[in-house]
Amino acid sequence: MKTLLTGLLAGTALLGMASIATFADDKDNPLFGALEYRNIGPFRGGRATAVAGVAGDPSTYYIGATGGVFKTTDAGTSWQPVSDGFMKTGSVGAIAVAASNPNVVVVGMGESPFRGVASSHGDGVYKSVDGGKTWEHLGLDGARQISTVH
Repeated sequence: MKTLLTGLLAGTALLGMASIATFADDKDNPLFGALEYRNIGPFRGGRATAVAGVAGDPSTYYIGATGGVFKTTDAGTSWQPVSDGFMKTGSVGAIAVAASNPNVVVVGMGESPFRGVASSHGDGVYKSVDGGKTWEHLGLDGARQISTVH
């Protein structure tokens, strides 16, 4: 439920920013004239299918995409890949951060909105106990798509 709420809040924030950006071209309006567009990344994420935030820390989020797992600690200004070298596949279906310990992150692999022409299967579940610095493969190799983890 918290993952869903985090995703909804992030989506609402993005929609709000998009609405403001629509009026930013009005150079006569002093409120919007100084706004500029910028890419907030992640820069190689691909299709994003999972997002999770850290409870009590509005600056730290994880995003799962077709390119792996990325993490931001500055509210999306920059994103760092945290799955490279640990996960066998790059297709992420679900992410959850433990409410009791923000360093515990669980990722289910396999893009959940599977498309036969452009999706890849996952290879199970991974867990990090150090905020994404290292990952351990827990199993479920044959599951193919994991769309929810708690």
